[in-house]
Amino acid sequence: MRKVVLVGLCLLAVSCNRSQKKVIGVVPKATSHLFFVSIHAGVDQAAKDLGVEVQWNGPNEETDHARQIQIVDSMVTQHLSAIAISATDERALAAPVERAIKAGIPVSVFDSGVNGEGFVTFVATDNFGAGVAAARKIAEFIGGKGTVAMVMHKPGGTSTMLREQGFTGTIAKEFPNVKIVARQYGMADRAKARDAAENMLTAHPDLDAMFASSEASSLGAIQAIKVRGLSGKVKLITFDTSDSHIEALADGTITLMLVQDSFKIGYEAVKSLAVKLNGGTPEKRMDLPARLITKADMAKPEVMALLKPATGVK
Repeated sequence: MRKVVLVGLCLLAVSCNRSQKKVIGVVPKATSHLFFVSIHAGVDQAAKDLGVEVQWNGPNEETDHARQIQIVDSMVTQHLSAIAISATDERALAAPVERAIKAGIPVSVFDSGVNGEGFVTFVATDNFGAGVAAARKIAEFIGGKGTVAMVMHKPGGTSTMLREQGFTGTIAKEFPNVKIVARQYGMADRAKARDAAENMLTAHPDLDAMFASSEASSLGAIQAIKVRGLSGKVKLITFDTSDSHIEALADGTITLMLVQDSFKIGYEAVKSLAVKLNGGTPEKRMDLPARLITKADMAKPEVMALLKPATGVK
């Protein structure tokens, strides 16, 4: 009888230990893009290193605001220990995030912001600064004068909007002889981005350069430029990375690629909440610089680590 009681007590203790483990919900904008696959790897590594559990759940596509709201509300109902979110839309996700904070659940925001206050930490690439850098480089590539088109991402996404604002503002302020003659949204879809790029290339056959502000926009622009045999003729600056990006950089279709440290973004988002849950005070804001990469940089080991980011916990 004593053995049975002891075994029961042991099982109860194990169960209690499990229930006391902190569970952090992580809600990406989408689960289908390589950028968020790499963020997931950083999230998992942080969970492993810091002794927390992670509940990873997000919509398949960045345009599915309703699904992301549903996921956040479900995590609030479960009363998870904390939540990290990359918002599909800064306005649409404001109310559910506020509900989480009012429920006493610490929230950190990563990659793409939410309208509101009360977050633990905001961790992201310095997206406005990346847009500024892209504008200055594209002006350099075309000798300070010429025509440029933009394949933009989608309305409402803070991270890409900041890149686009940094780009357009810098062109207007610093390069009066560079004209942005066309801009279209790819709506976070590579096929739609390709159509947008093709439309602009048709309308402006003498186009000098193109800026694509996201992974999907970049993939569409790459395809449109390659199909028309314009690799190297139209200077292309892209954002994020994939096998297609790397191939296009190597063959000269991409002139310059801006790459984020997606693994670190995911890691730091979880770390900020783990620190908060343990009574610490994490940094309020982390702005990570984007790396500017040309074909000549591809031989550098640290560059290849960014171009081919980790996609699993080591």
